[in-house]
Amino acid sequence: MSTLPRIGIVGAGRMGANIALRLKEVGYPIAAVYDVAPAAAQASAKESGATAYAKLAEVTKHADVIVTVVTDDAAMGAIFAESGDSLLDGANGKLFVNCATVTPAVHVETQRRAEARGAHSLEACMASSITQARNGTLYLMIGGRRDVFESIKPMLEKMSSSLRYIGEAGRAAQVKALVNMVMNINTAGLAEGLGLGDALGLDLSMLREVFSQTGANSRVLETDGEDMQNRDHSVFFSAEHAAKDSGIALALAREEDLALPLAQATFDQFEKMKALGLGQLDKSGVSELTFLARHGQHLKQPTKA
Repeated sequence: MSTLPRIGIVGAGRMGANIALRLKEVGYPIAAVYDVAPAAAQASAKESGATAYAKLAEVTKHADVIVTVVTDDAAMGAIFAESGDSLLDGANGKLFVNCATVTPAVHVETQRRAEARGAHSLEACMASSITQARNGTLYLMIGGRRDVFESIKPMLEKMSSSLRYIGEAGRAAQVKALVNMVMNINTAGLAEGLGLGDALGLDLSMLREVFSQTGANSRVLETDGEDMQNRDHSVFFSAEHAAKDSGIALALAREEDLALPLAQATFDQFEKMKALGLGQLDKSGVSELTFLARHGQHLKQPTKA
């Protein structure tokens, strides 16, 4: 019998399901899975050898460490509700590892609620995507109590190739918000560069090569440039999530009375994608707004007489 802690997964989308498979692969027993979409929970449970439960409290009951990967602030509030069905029910002695990109204050409040029930909570913010979740090569930024981090560090090391303790609750979420803010700005900027290059009749493969050898180079060019050129927007990180995360960063800036015009313009672009029904495309789909022959044709300004 394994001496490793039993793992529960809450949020069995592509990230959560692949984290479950990775942990199973390295010997952690996956005991329980929950998702608001029962079919997703059933599919992940079948792959990982777990049981899918319809109640959050059942996940807490059958697991020692619960990894949560949910969508937003509201979803975090719901799974850690202080009444009704909740992961907090029977949580004494349990550890929650929360991977969602949410407002830093939500992680602080989640830690407070968990500790009030005799449990522990960490934020484990991920700066990676689906492939890295499956391969155990995530970049993880940890916030919460240092001793709690040390207690679960062996598991986190199996999930990641880079693991960094940032500080107290909320701090890792602040860093993650800035990571995604800058990434989103880079994505929107690349889409504009390629869109203008296309309008000028330039060879985009040549242009991407020049970008890669000059100051226009970026990680986003490597991951999204060809997809923008080929209109392949298979989702790894959706425009909807990009808008959410840029919004988190902008809210932090407002709290500090700091204007961030580039972040605001980028947020507006991803919000425009949502308005056009493109929010479920990958963030590379922002190029649909910047190429004249695509959705961008609807955004052209009328020529003055």
